[in-house]
Amino acid sequence: MDKPETPQEPNESEHPRLHQLDARSLRGLAHPLRMRLLSALRRGGPATASQLAEKLGESSGATSYHLRQLAAHGFVEDAPERGKGRERWWKAAHEGVSFDETLLRDGDPEVRGAADLFLHEVANTHTREVATWLGTSAEWPEAWRRAADMSDLTLRLTPDQAAELVQRMHALVDSYRDRAPADGTPDAEQVRVHTHLFPTRTA
Repeated sequence: MDKPETPQEPNESEHPRLHQLDARSLRGLAHPLRMRLLSALRRGGPATASQLAEKLGESSGATSYHLRQLAAHGFVEDAPERGKGRERWWKAAHEGVSFDETLLRDGDPEVRGAADLFLHEVANTHTREVATWLGTSAEWPEAWRRAADMSDLTLRLTPDQAAELVQRMHALVDSYRDRAPADGTPDAEQVRVHTHLFPTRTA
């Protein structure tokens, strides 16, 4: 889901462009269509409910309702600079979200359920994006086909080492934000970077 969308990002005080999820806001976001709407606004820029409905294959009534719910929880806001007619334009309020894994252990079962749904929908989004790339890669120039990557690696680490590796990977990706090419640069495209690190057993 765009700019930082993966769990366990730095907190919002360190990165104000991120929205720190709490129990209330998580319940407002943990819905597959809302997460897709938010991702579409982050990646595609401001849009109306009708435009998003056409893009996502949903009814405009559904997208309008869920956009209002996202706005109520601070994820999207009006884009008045784009509103030239009667239809309401929306934009993402932040570049990404920061997920605290303690939400998975919250005392409220509804919060735990919302946290689980959120993480599974993030994983589903990653799967859809990779599948889309595999299905459309032939349409991209050779340079982009060579630059793309889909790798998996196995290491033996302690939890502290794993956490350090995640932080260093995120820092490396963030360093490229400052090197982003100017608008209009030939061959420059939006790219998606997925990172997954988790323990596994051979048995």
